[in-house]
Amino acid sequence: MFGIFKFIWRLIKFMIGLAIWCAVFLFAGYIVLCIAFPVKYVDIIEKNSKKYDLDPAYVCAVINTESRFTETARSHKGARGIMQIMPETAEWAVKNMGYENFDFRRLDEPETNIDIGCWILRFLMDRFGGDQRLAAAAYNAGIGNVQKWLESTEYSFNGESLHSIPYDETQRYVRKIDLYTKIYSIILGIDLYEIQIF
Repeated sequence: MFGIFKFIWRLIKFMIGLAIWCAVFLFAGYIVLCIAFPVKYVDIIEKNSKKYDLDPAYVCAVINTESRFTETARSHKGARGIMQIMPETAEWAVKNMGYENFDFRRLDEPETNIDIGCWILRFLMDRFGGDQRLAAAAYNAGIGNVQKWLESTEYSFNGESLHSIPYDETQRYVRKIDLYTKIYSIILGIDLYEIQIF
C-alpha cells in the first residue's frame, strides 16, 4: 500500500515539474516572439489596410522588416519613419494622394507614415497584378528594376512572376516578407498582440 502512495507522490511531483517546465518554455517562447515580431499601432494598420485593401499581416511584415516598428528610424539612404519612405517617394505619393502643403517632418508620425506606406503598397500591388511578392520586391528595389526583371527570361519565365531575383538584398527581403506575413497572420488572427509585454 505504501508503495502505491510513493508511486502516486512521485507521479504528482513529475507532473508538477513537467507543468513548470512547460510554462517556462512557453513563456520564453512568447518573449522571443514579442521581441522578434513586435506589433504596434494595430488600429492605424488595420484602418489603412482596410482603406487600401491590404492584408494587415502583410503591412506588419513590411513594417517589421523596414524598421521593426521604430517611428523615428532613418536609413543611410535617407528613408524615414516606420515604413522607411524615401523623401522623393513621399513627394510623389502625397501629390497623388491629395495632401496639400505636406510637411516632410510628418513622415516621423506613424499615422501619416503608415497611410503613405500603405498607399504605396496598394499602388505597387495594382501595378503588378495584385502580387504581394512583386510589390514587396518593388518596395525594396524600385518599380523599374522589377519591371526589367519581369521582361528578362533570366529572371521570369512568363513575364508575370519572378523565379529569381538578381539582388541578394531584395531576394532576402521578399523571402522575409513572405515568412513574416504568415507569422503576423497568426499573431493578428488570435489577437496575440493584445497581451504583448514589450
